Amino acid sequence: MAELSNQLMALTVLAYLAAMVCYAGEYAFGRRSHIGRAALVGAGAPVPELEKAPERDRGELVGRIGVALNLIALALHLATTVTRGVAAERMPWGNMYEYILSTALIGSAVWAGVLLRKPAVRHLGLFASLTLVVLLGAAALVAYTPVGPLVPALNSYWYVFHVSTIIISSGIFLVGVVPAAMFLIKNGWDTGKRGFPYTLGKRVGDAGTLERLTFRLHAFAFPLFTFGALIAGPLWAEASWGRYWGWDPKEVWAFISWIVYAAYLHARATPSVKRTTATWIAVIGFVTMLMNLFGVNLFFEGLHSYA
Repeated sequence: MAELSNQLMALTVLAYLAAMVCYAGEYAFGRRSHIGRAALVGAGAPVPELEKAPERDRGELVGRIGVALNLIALALHLATTVTRGVAAERMPWGNMYEYILSTALIGSAVWAGVLLRKPAVRHLGLFASLTLVVLLGAAALVAYTPVGPLVPALNSYWYVFHVSTIIISSGIFLVGVVPAAMFLIKNGWDTGKRGFPYTLGKRVGDAGTLERLTFRLHAFAFPLFTFGALIAGPLWAEASWGRYWGWDPKEVWAFISWIVYAAYLHARATPSVKRTTATWIAVIGFVTMLMNLFGVNLFFEGLHSYA
């Protein structure tokens, strides 16, 4: 079963890569795709003008194929994670490889949900699938760990509460950083910046839509992250190690991430703070999450080294 999981992992990455290529094709060569019509609607274009846009062009067809491949990749990703858990006879959250695998699965599922609710943001698929490919590639090449039993410290009912909420919130943050980065790029393009990466904003949809999507995803994830990192985590630490807080490197960086994301939500709710400034804080928050995932696990010693 473990070997099957590894084989499915390879197929999952290939499927995400294929979806990314299709998204890139629509992004680069689509004429008047769904993106363009959505932008016209947002700009208040009259119905007759919209009717002139062809219902389907080759760019949109490639984009739809990308969505189909994305859903196939999600199914393969789910099968990879499930077979890994069956092989280990436990929830597949016991090490860094499994954590990345599960977090990316949540991110992929959230992205599929966003696509269903807001088809107009399909152009973000190029960047969402790229993020998933990079993370899963890093998991396979850097963090892969053979199937094994849980570290004794993880044998607790808090394992489910703490790790599951962290994984879910991290997966949502993973998706949330994509519209955040593209909003900053689109805003730069709209204000006259023409160097890279702002040239990517030429074919991106409405900046306001991207900014609102960023806020909604972060607002949904933050309470989950708060419970997992600052409530369930300390309670589990007290049960396992006899203290609620010990300034372990992972605890410190989780707290830093919480502060940054709280600062983003506060800035977003403050009228005097520019939306670009608030969004930069959200991007910094994701950088701290990456530091907690890769930097702490690979370069620091601590009680969470089993991760």
